[in-house]
Amino acid sequence: MTTTAAGVLQFALIVLALAIAYRPVGDYLARVVESPRHLGIEKLLYRVSGIDPNADQRWSAYVRSVLAFSGVAILVVFAVLRLQAYLPYSLGHEGMSPLQALNTAVSFVTNTNWQSYSGEQTLGYGAQMVALAVQNFLSSAVGIAIAVALVRGLVRTHTDRLGNFWVDVTRLTLRVLLPGALVFALVLLIGGVVQNFADTTAVTTLAGGAQAIPGGPVASQEAIKLLGTNGGGFFNANSAHPFENPSGWTNLIEIFLLLVIPFSLTRMFGRMVGDVRQGYAVLAVMVALWTAVTSLTVWAELSHAGPALQLAGGAMEGKEVRFGVPMSAVFASATTGTSSGAVDAMHSSFTAGGGGLLLLNMVLGEVSPGGVGSGLYGVLMVAFVAVFVAGLMVGRTPEYLGKRLRPREMKLVSLYILLTPSLVLAGLGIAMASTVGLSSILNPGPHGLSEVFYAFASASNNNGSAFAGLDADTSFYNVGLAVAMALGRFLPICFVLALAGSLASQGTVQPSAGTLPTHRPQFVLLVIGVILLVAGLTFVPALALGPIAEALS
Repeated sequence: MTTTAAGVLQFALIVLALAIAYRPVGDYLARVVESPRHLGIEKLLYRVSGIDPNADQRWSAYVRSVLAFSGVAILVVFAVLRLQAYLPYSLGHEGMSPLQALNTAVSFVTNTNWQSYSGEQTLGYGAQMVALAVQNFLSSAVGIAIAVALVRGLVRTHTDRLGNFWVDVTRLTLRVLLPGALVFALVLLIGGVVQNFADTTAVTTLAGGAQAIPGGPVASQEAIKLLGTNGGGFFNANSAHPFENPSGWTNLIEIFLLLVIPFSLTRMFGRMVGDVRQGYAVLAVMVALWTAVTSLTVWAELSHAGPALQLAGGAMEGKEVRFGVPMSAVFASATTGTSSGAVDAMHSSFTAGGGGLLLLNMVLGEVSPGGVGSGLYGVLMVAFVAVFVAGLMVGRTPEYLGKRLRPREMKLVSLYILLTPSLVLAGLGIAMASTVGLSSILNPGPHGLSEVFYAFASASNNNGSAFAGLDADTSFYNVGLAVAMALGRFLPICFVLALAGSLASQGTVQPSAGTLPTHRPQFVLLVIGVILLVAGLTFVPALALGPIAEALS
């Protein structure tokens, strides 16, 4: 079987697995967030924490809870990273420097998981588990909770209440993420991913040199890093490391984990609004964009553009022979289409066209399908813009699922849409205009610009993957990217929750002959058009100076 044919078969297996999981996972998510019952362990946690699980929060209280919870989490992770030398299983590692610890703390709390350090050379097992693995669960739960609050804003009427943040996060962690991670940690363990607390093992290489082989509780962290679209690697090589991703079939499992919750959340959305066709419409947007970018990325990596790749017979630089070109490209598209920084190949070594498509995947807003929660509320914000545009065409007040989009709502949507591009382009501009920003670029020319562009796009969109060749462990990038990650996560959440509160306060407008059907193919195409138009108008100049110029050179 040819490499291409094998890749097509493996891709088909992933699609089949996602299709099988879509309804049960989506329905289960809807039951979890809508259930009136509290589990015994949940009641105990509420009692110990002093939380009233039956309290319904206003949108402003929900926002304050998110910010307080995340702020405390940043302080805790920062402290653990700074003091890791005093933790069990520190393996002799010292604490991180202050700026790198700040960058890492913000990174993992914002579900970005950007790393300016080498995992096995910087962190012991204690810090990996206490700081990073815990945030892999909690930051993912926060993202889903925000999406649920927005859907409640569409469903509820004449109220200023969106639910209880503490209950949402607790349920999503204990009922969804924890059991899911446990099951797939066992699957990965069977597949050969390591899980131990052994110290490094000294071995003699074939060349006669000495090498320290690390172990660690990898399978448990690998499962949640993928299921929660967290990213970040226990080892520096991330999912290209054989201890994190040993074989072709574990690679398929990891791609499935990246995509299963983001896609299935559209089913939850349809169930919660009482019309599964609405969920299918949102799903169609996500699937169309992801399929298009994935297909083009695979084509770009298989086309062997340029004499060097033609002589080599393939674009294998930076890719694992265990996975091959097609599935490395599929993994890369999955990780940049979601807010995940996990990689099984080095994105900087992709062809100029392939790397540019991965960058495009992020600047589309990571709505194909986006991260856990953030993908759903991101595509719904674009849907509001599509409805607004359609309303202008026919001269009537735009409506979505019975809720009017008035000036207040559209201002919040506009702020959401404009924020991330502003962060990306401002960060890129400052870096390219300053000596300190340019000094970290190891590859001059268009590719060097792409490295910086990719870094700020990854941080602002809370993705976490990177182009190699940029020395990001500097004061400028540690601080600059931390600011981009924090603003790119928390300001959009504030806009989404404010919008949800505004929608919930309205009544329901009954559909009429002039109401735009939002479950039909025409609406799907309109949403896709808005996504492409916004990204195109915003980022084509930067893309032209980076990956496009490199591809044409």
